[in-house]
Amino acid sequence: MAQPIEDVKGSSFMDPFKGILLSYFMPESCYDQFFLNFNFLDVPCLKVVVSKALGMGIILGSVMVKLPQIIKLMGARSAEGLSLNSVLLELLAITGTMAYSIANKFPFSAWGEALFLMLQTVTIAFLIQHYGGRTSRGLLFLVVYVILVLVLLSPVTPMVVVTSMQAFNMPAIITGRLIQAATNFRNGHTGQLSALSIFLLFAGSVARIFTSLQETGDSLMALTYVISSTCNGIITLQVLYYWNCSPEQQQKKKE
Repeated sequence: MAQPIEDVKGSSFMDPFKGILLSYFMPESCYDQFFLNFNFLDVPCLKVVVSKALGMGIILGSVMVKLPQIIKLMGARSAEGLSLNSVLLELLAITGTMAYSIANKFPFSAWGEALFLMLQTVTIAFLIQHYGGRTSRGLLFLVVYVILVLVLLSPVTPMVVVTSMQAFNMPAIITGRLIQAATNFRNGHTGQLSALSIFLLFAGSVARIFTSLQETGDSLMALTYVISSTCNGIITLQVLYYWNCSPEQQQKKKE
């Protein structure tokens, strides 16, 4: 006769999903609290689960966060309104965060979006140069960038180099975003900037403040995202302010 389910010690209705939950959302102690003890109000475990869920959500969203921007550039066959210097500084900051996180063995849920943002941002940097008539320079940039990433991720690279690059992220983010904000102000519009991409970046950077503190406890990482959120907020406000402005309208005003 089969043993009743209630007699099986430590069994739970969530056991079929236990592997996934333990791998991505919670430690085993929290699994026990939630699904064996039915203590769903355990605050430390709730923080862990919320942080993990936010982290995975940010990573999933980052797979396509800049695709609207790439599609908009390719559709218009123009990079008007986008500052190459701003994009390069943003790319440098993303690369630094990824290298720093890998070197410190932070969980993927705490930094995984950096990988996908890096791939999309480097594509945007190339497209800006390509549509600016500098395709050969864009290809050279791609080669140099790949070499830089390989060096940073190499196990022989001193930790002090990676940490210094992460510390440089804050001035890089501030400078890069201010350059883009100044470009928007000077043009009187946001050009080919994708509103959807900007909104998603702002939301992701705000959520990362909490997940960084929860999952890494690294104040440098958290401060970087505070700075990033503030700067992304400025660009977001500009997108809203210039919502009905376009390059064509500004050209007509000048004429």
